[in-house]
Amino acid sequence: MKTKRVLRAPGGISLRLDLRAVTVVVLLLLAALTAAVALIGTGDYPIPAGDVLKTLLGNGSAGQEFIVNELRLPRVLVGLLVGASLGLGGALFQAVTRNPLGSPDVLGLGQGATAGALTVIVLFSGSAAQVTLGALVGGLTTGLALYLLAWKRGVHGYRLVLVGVGVSAVVTAVNGYLLTVSDIVDAARAVVWMTGSLDGRDWEQVWPLLGLCAVLVPLILAGARGLRMMEMGDDVANALGVRVERVRALLLVAAVLLTATATAAAGPVAFVALTAPQLARRLTLPRCLKGAGGAPVPGPNLLPSLCMGATLLVTADWAAQRAFGADRLPVGVVTGVLGGAYLLWLLVSERRAGRI
Repeated sequence: MKTKRVLRAPGGISLRLDLRAVTVVVLLLLAALTAAVALIGTGDYPIPAGDVLKTLLGNGSAGQEFIVNELRLPRVLVGLLVGASLGLGGALFQAVTRNPLGSPDVLGLGQGATAGALTVIVLFSGSAAQVTLGALVGGLTTGLALYLLAWKRGVHGYRLVLVGVGVSAVVTAVNGYLLTVSDIVDAARAVVWMTGSLDGRDWEQVWPLLGLCAVLVPLILAGARGLRMMEMGDDVANALGVRVERVRALLLVAAVLLTATATAAAGPVAFVALTAPQLARRLTLPRCLKGAGGAPVPGPNLLPSLCMGATLLVTADWAAQRAFGADRLPVGVVTGVLGGAYLLWLLVSERRAGRI
């Protein structure tokens, strides 16, 4: 069954269009927007979906405009942008490492950002803005350390994963030490941040994320062709004119920036970067292209992963609020439970297929 169509324009320009992927992207965007509207209307002061839409269009009452535009809309936008950043960053890491476990959760980037935030909280009792900056610096520093430690005439997938597991263990130990030497107030504050939450997010978190995504997402999508060729092997990609190490380094920098900024904005929200690319692949690839055991064959699927990440995060946040009411559960707890279950299922599937 054909799922691709070639569109030709005057001048010899052609565009290959994957109809299945386009359909998945459109459906995921609709699901994300639907969950976002439902999330905006959820809270101590419920607002029907119709009134939410009217308010967003500028036709709501004064009270609804304050609740929607000032209190809830920034939180939802942060959730969408963080989920999109984690989904896209996870897809990049998994494509570069050619490993379904090659996500920021496993490679230690989330733990590195946590170390930066804990350092600011425990040692300096910093403000919320300083904690965000510390998390960003910690994530970027960890990403740089990963690249340098994994470098040996280039960066290869399994080496990067193994180095990442080691770095993650070391940084996790550092985080534990910082918690043990902190006083009880700072420790409680640190644990709340480490859970991953969208509570209290405002427009100050929206603009940096939006600006970063506006710059990086088009650049990453422009490099998708080179990334797909690299999945056939470095030698083949070089023969086809791809500057492998340059493309790999640029995409890794972009993935680290996306992941670190998302973690700085919402804390280390677990497993979105791991599960979103995998689910996107399963939706976009026809059954005839799946490997043994029904597992999807490699492929970046960058745009579907971005949309899947946004949909997962806002849906998880909405589910947490609806299920627990006034006792709001941080979104990181929900994604951690669901992502942990998915990781166990993935490991069992890989073992049955004989790949691990």
